Amino acid sequence: MSQPGDTARPVIAITSGEPAGIGPELCLRIAGRAWPARLVVLADIELLRARAVRIGCNADIRLWQPDAMPPAGTIEVLHQPLARASAPGVLDAANGRYVLALLDRAIAGCRSGEFAAMVTAPVHKGVICEGLGAAETMPFTGHTEYLAEHTGTPRVVMMLVGGGLRVALATTHLPLAAVPAAITPELLEQTLRILHTDLVHHFGLRAPRILVAGLNPHAGEGGHMGREEIDVILPVLERLRAEGMQLIGPLPADTLFVPHTLDKGDAVLAMYHDQGLPVLKHASFGGGVNVTLGLPIIRTSVDHGTALDLAGSGEADPGSLFAAIELAIAMASTRAAS
Repeated sequence: MSQPGDTARPVIAITSGEPAGIGPELCLRIAGRAWPARLVVLADIELLRARAVRIGCNADIRLWQPDAMPPAGTIEVLHQPLARASAPGVLDAANGRYVLALLDRAIAGCRSGEFAAMVTAPVHKGVICEGLGAAETMPFTGHTEYLAEHTGTPRVVMMLVGGGLRVALATTHLPLAAVPAAITPELLEQTLRILHTDLVHHFGLRAPRILVAGLNPHAGEGGHMGREEIDVILPVLERLRAEGMQLIGPLPADTLFVPHTLDKGDAVLAMYHDQGLPVLKHASFGGGVNVTLGLPIIRTSVDHGTALDLAGSGEADPGSLFAAIELAIAMASTRAAS
């Protein structure tokens, strides 16, 4: 959304997440640096002001006015009221719906063009579910699933970015025993199409090269350690290669994440959560970004939780939030230019 005198800067919505966690104080830290975007924090403004006093932040916190540019260093807040006052580190189910209201407002703003992207601070799934109560037919299972449902998106892909890596997942939060059956030709093809499309449109890669991991040790070793590579993964790769996609694999995961192999690709597709993410988090701990691919909007997120034990201490590291904001700005700019 263009602003008077500020037409080059996208407007990025930041949801402050669980009010008892570190999200609100991480949002306060954005005032400490200049950004090539206008950042709007979705939160209860009095919550932010109280947390600022507690951690010794003297930033100017004021209500967001789309048509009025504030001084540099101001924290602009799109006010959403808490159900009940929140204390750092103390979860309260009464505020579960407040957290969802932040997401709903950000989604609506992104879909209308009011915001160019949304960045999410961490939420607490348990307290949201408790706040929703048994009457809800769809329990809250996470940001990604909620965003997919509320944008009418049938299939999304989780990708983490950091440490010079982009790692997407074919499956996410499944027990290891359930992974082989979940990796069907249909799922793998949908995942690769979404990953390829978003690497083109949001990351500016004209012909992205995707390194695809095998499922089994040594990528099955010719069928001796499993046939998923032969029966499922390879046929999908060959079909999509015939359409022009640059897909390398299936590759043994234990040698995929070495420099000479990573240099051949722009992104990695891992078959399951703990195949790909330990490497990325080792390379980028504290500065990784979670990106939801396949949505009609841009969404990035921190790669950590609510850290209730740190809430109110002023010691939480904003590195992941800053990286998520930077990536959201870059993605929005790339999409605007395409």
